[in-house]
Amino acid sequence: MASYMEFAKVYDMFMDNVPYDEWTKYLSELLNVYGVNEGLVLDLGCGTGNVTTRLCDRGYDMIGVDYSEEMLEIANEKRIQSGQNILYLNQDMREFELYGTVRAVVSICDSMNYITEEDDLLEVFRLVNNYLDIGGVFIFDMNTRYKYSQIGDSTIAENREEGSFIWENTFYEEEDINEYDLTLFIKDQDEKYDKYVENHIQRAYSLENVKKLIIESGMEFVCAYDAFTKNPVRDDSERMYIVARECTKKEK
Repeated sequence: MASYMEFAKVYDMFMDNVPYDEWTKYLSELLNVYGVNEGLVLDLGCGTGNVTTRLCDRGYDMIGVDYSEEMLEIANEKRIQSGQNILYLNQDMREFELYGTVRAVVSICDSMNYITEEDDLLEVFRLVNNYLDIGGVFIFDMNTRYKYSQIGDSTIAENREEGSFIWENTFYEEEDINEYDLTLFIKDQDEKYDKYVENHIQRAYSLENVKKLIIESGMEFVCAYDAFTKNPVRDDSERMYIVARECTKKEK
């Protein structure tokens, strides 16, 4: 799994084109549809807390889990500045542990695509099911195979005053693996640029495969949407949102 070590320093700067307000609005609408309009919510793969903080603003009691210490340092800085009561935990989502159950688990910005082994994704689903309240929901997004095939073998670059990056992408169609090397040039206090290189690997999963793993984990597959709509996933959908529900626990 990628840990976003040096990229964490400039992540928010280079991701400022992401409409987090709109994404959070869509996510909270889905939570409301499936009966979660308040209570404890886990943001799995929370990064620098861009969605976590916005869900907190909407009245949810938030926990954020991420594998990257560097990303969580920035998330905690935001928490301190805002005064929000958010618990951030530095954990691998394949082994995460909570103190109790939560009403919902969310995971967006393609965090699940970083789980490249099917057995590991199944284990994540099992853990989510274990920590959900009775009837609790799991809402997550995934980049699709179509999106990765559209990016294909390409190079993306961006230059800014504070830093620059070169993104060299390769999609291995037979393995459904998308790999990119990220070269960063980050300005230091002496106005010099330090160079860093990171390697990131993601996997595309078919919707049918995801359904199978959800059911195998003990959860109920509820539905899947073409991202940011209430429409079914299409062949040319670039991102899909999937809703699953806890269904194995019983009222005492």
